[in-house]
Amino acid sequence: MWLHKQMSVPHNFNRRLLLRSSLFGFITVFGLSACGFRLRGSVTIPYKSILISGRPSPQLRFDLERIISTGTNAKVVTSGKDADLILDIVSEDSTRQILTYTSTGQISAYRLNNRVVFRAFDNTGAEVIPESDIYVIRDLDFTVATVLSADIQQQQFLESMRSDLALQILRRIATLGRVSK
Repeated sequence: MWLHKQMSVPHNFNRRLLLRSSLFGFITVFGLSACGFRLRGSVTIPYKSILISGRPSPQLRFDLERIISTGTNAKVVTSGKDADLILDIVSEDSTRQILTYTSTGQISAYRLNNRVVFRAFDNTGAEVIPESDIYVIRDLDFTVATVLSADIQQQQFLESMRSDLALQILRRIATLGRVSK
């Protein structure tokens, strides 16, 4: 009998702990949704189909297509006659500039800049977004001892920056008030 009571206490304790943690999780999720929190990649676009034209890099095109297909209510098409919106990537520019030097004259930090110039037209050819630019800037610390890892980190930063640019472009499109029919 003593053994039975001892075993039932941890079982009830586990049940209460599970109830408390699930209640805490519910309150946390409810609180985040009440303040307007949404997943980062979720964008509502007022167009059903989008054509990506112009000169985007393969990475930017991939990011745009990925975000459109997974995080929006639109789809990417390959023909202008099927598109409700034509997103024209005019240019994309990635630069790296030296930010700081050490006391011995070696580079200690870079600034990475990524800029995209784009415009958008509806299916009638009317310009809905005039030529605009969006840019992202990130600072990257650098040491000579970690050259290989700095190159990998720089590539990861550039990939993240391109993804941010793609999401910002789609957010700009989402601000358009017209819903296609």
